[in-house]
Amino acid sequence: MAITVEREKWILYKHTCNYEMIKAVALDVKNSCKTDISSLERHRMQERLAALDLYRTRNSQERPLDSINHRINTLEFWMFGYEDIANGNKKFIFSPLGNLFLKYISDDEKLRKIVIAMMFAMQFPHPANGTSPSFQLFPFRLIFQLLTDERLEGKLYNYEEELILPFVHNVTPEIYERIVDKILSIRNADDDEIVKIFKSDEHTYVNAVYEWEYYTQTLLSQIGIIKKTQGDMLCKLYHPVKPTSKSMPTGRKATKGYVSLNDECVPFIKEMLSEYSIYDSPVSLNDSERLTVDCIKEVYSFYPQLLLHELGEEDDLSRLLELPKLIEQYSNNPDNETAYLFEDVLTEGFNMFYNVEAVKRGGASHTDIECLYITKKKFAVESKSTANKLIGINAGRLREQREEIGGEYTIVITSRYVPAAKRDIKGMPIVIILANTFAEYLYNNIFHDVREIDYADFDNIIVNNLGTDISGLISDMTLEKFAANS
Repeated sequence: MAITVEREKWILYKHTCNYEMIKAVALDVKNSCKTDISSLERHRMQERLAALDLYRTRNSQERPLDSINHRINTLEFWMFGYEDIANGNKKFIFSPLGNLFLKYISDDEKLRKIVIAMMFAMQFPHPANGTSPSFQLFPFRLIFQLLTDERLEGKLYNYEEELILPFVHNVTPEIYERIVDKILSIRNADDDEIVKIFKSDEHTYVNAVYEWEYYTQTLLSQIGIIKKTQGDMLCKLYHPVKPTSKSMPTGRKATKGYVSLNDECVPFIKEMLSEYSIYDSPVSLNDSERLTVDCIKEVYSFYPQLLLHELGEEDDLSRLLELPKLIEQYSNNPDNETAYLFEDVLTEGFNMFYNVEAVKRGGASHTDIECLYITKKKFAVESKSTANKLIGINAGRLREQREEIGGEYTIVITSRYVPAAKRDIKGMPIVIILANTFAEYLYNNIFHDVREIDYADFDNIIVNNLGTDISGLISDMTLEKFAANS
């Protein structure tokens, strides 16, 4: 049988397959890396992990940071959170699922479901992975779908994953059927045929074998999501060496083993697949209408209600945690149907501040939301939900609405805008905040159980930066308050 091989392939992270190590690093990043992002702090992390017998360096005198950097990158790959820069310092901010993982760090059954949700969130292109942007799919949703496809008998042989799946660029119903056909076809091939395919592009396939057999399936079996069945060796593949190198090439064993899902995980995975399709489009990381960091925030904001139900998290906190998600969702105003809903959730959002009273007003001649910063001042909030970029801001109309309530300034909240919109507010008592930035700030306060969310920090930033977009400053404040140094 013939299989077309492209050198571009999925890249599955291959620096850590130790589940206990990942847990320890996540806890350390959250609890210990609080004040310093310097190399010194990373060395301290190495020392803490070494004390747990989870870290060894080949050169104890030089104490290289490559290994610890890979550990943090592993957290990003598996959707625990992402890195960002605040005031020149690199910070790690945990995703909703990353925080949930830490909450249940000692409950293996719940952790399995949380990691499954992380795998459903993972997409290519990935914000922290070198896979080519030509790949547009959710890789583990595809793997889960195949493992629950009755035609494949609940199993996926290693060589099927390594020879076929890493070269799938996108998934449609037609492509999925072709993938199943390819798997069934190669499943009937003899060993010599399979080895011949491996050897036809050895330097590509050796990486696929290394990433899948040595790392990914090892980690997933430790977590308890899959079962590994060992098989005989098919062949040994070798990594390329530089012409000037005197080292022998490193070999990896390609085997006939296979993986299947742990029985207890199957019902939840099937429910997730029914709600989160393998055919969904991933978030574009090079969206010309959005900053890259805003796209990254959306990727890491995946927080399925189905998981919360499974964990028994459907309480007042989980309802509140939906609020930031709705703010971001309604701000985009798909089909021009959510403008009023956007006003509703923003009103609820500003009422999350313990020292703000917010009332929805609306109407052509009124501000959308009237707010009282208790004992201090009034201000207005203008909700601008739009499926496209906000083209302009009518500063004169906002002034009239502000004067009507005796407000000191106006906050315009929108999902995106054209650069010229900032010229409309220059020198005016108006600021812009992007919806996902406001949502991220509320989410982190809610999740970390901040009962008294103080508006003073917002007000201080606003009065010192009138006439500008303050989203970056609000984002920096979120990172300073809630992100771990990484």
